[in-house]
Amino acid sequence: MENIDDNGAEKVKNKSQQPKKPLSDKDFSIDMSDLQMNNKTIDLLVANVIPTTKYFESRFDNMQFQIDRVNQDMNAFKQDVSKSFEQVDKRFEQVDKRFEQVDKRFEQVDKRFEQVNAKLDTIIERMDVKIDAGLRENRSMTFKLFSFAMIFSAISMAGLLGKLTGLF
Repeated sequence: MENIDDNGAEKVKNKSQQPKKPLSDKDFSIDMSDLQMNNKTIDLLVANVIPTTKYFESRFDNMQFQIDRVNQDMNAFKQDVSKSFEQVDKRFEQVDKRFEQVDKRFEQVDKRFEQVNAKLDTIIERMDVKIDAGLRENRSMTFKLFSFAMIFSAISMAGLLGKLTGLF
């Protein structure tokens, strides 16, 4: 009886005395007649095979954590986008102010051009008056010189005819 253990199997004194046999599919198969279906076995199967509510709760908690994290990331992104748009709005306000300054400068330049244009108009009018007066004076002088030249030519022709005819 020394060679039998608690399970009823023979004890082997030395492992080298034990015969080695190759493993087969039968060694891994389960004999269905050995399984007894009772409440304890069903409870064990349900507890180990079918996921429990704790499993689903942990999965749902994990999923809720991920959803919360995505929502936080989205809120952070929205805040970043709002800050960016605020900066863009501020930049546009600065650009608008700069355009208003440029518009004012253009208005000043336009006023200056109008002043220069008015001065040029008065200068041109004065020159026209002087030129007209000068032209009138030149016309009378030209007429006088032309008249003198015609009279001189007429006298010269009369003298030439008189010499040719022997009058002189």
